[in-house]
Amino acid sequence: MKNVKKSKFVSNSDHKKMSKLTIVPTPIGNLDDITLRAINVLKEVDIILAEDTRNSGKLLKHYDIETRMNSYHMHNEHKIVEGIVRRILDGETMALITDAGTPAISDPGFLLVRECIANNIEVECLPGATAFIPALVNSGLPSDKFFFEGFLPQKKGRQTRLKFLAEFPHSIVLYESPHRLLKTLIQISEFFGDERQVSVSREITKLHEETIRGTAKEVHDYFVQNTLKGEIVIVISQP
Repeated sequence: MKNVKKSKFVSNSDHKKMSKLTIVPTPIGNLDDITLRAINVLKEVDIILAEDTRNSGKLLKHYDIETRMNSYHMHNEHKIVEGIVRRILDGETMALITDAGTPAISDPGFLLVRECIANNIEVECLPGATAFIPALVNSGLPSDKFFFEGFLPQKKGRQTRLKFLAEFPHSIVLYESPHRLLKTLIQISEFFGDERQVSVSREITKLHEETIRGTAKEVHDYFVQNTLKGEIVIVISQP
């Protein structure tokens, strides 16, 4: 017989039937990039768990969503996840959102999803916005197979990771912040070679969206001379 992981907090079967967590992607820039289904879910749940309630408040106001929000972010999730699970088991329906994009993709969410699953709570993830897919497609680099790295380690283990990625046989997708982009492009030249093809997309879906393509050195030289703002996605070609 297949082993089933037992719940930590479940007190009765009625709670399990009522329990649900919905993961709701939110726009990464353009407020129009949200589905009708996502809006309906945010209006219908009892509580919205938001990474930054002030930031998410703008989205909710835009769509006349009056659902109460609670704060849920990387600095408090370990402390409050058990309490959230208990509340869902007691019958509250909740939606999890982050400041932009799909929760748990380089954002808080994984811990809560894991704990809900461990407690037999239904978890549903809606389809929606995420930054790396449009950046990958827009890069013009092979997208049939790719590796999503997310953010590189800032210090310890960074060079080891770059050495590993340099030999990876598929396109590689990185997230990066504006103040580290030039450093990362220099390191791509160092570990991958000056001629490795790179695409850098920033401000995706926003007014000043741009994608710069070329060799690692060419892209670096461009951003030395131009403004660095917004969230950034780097796509690196295969060897």
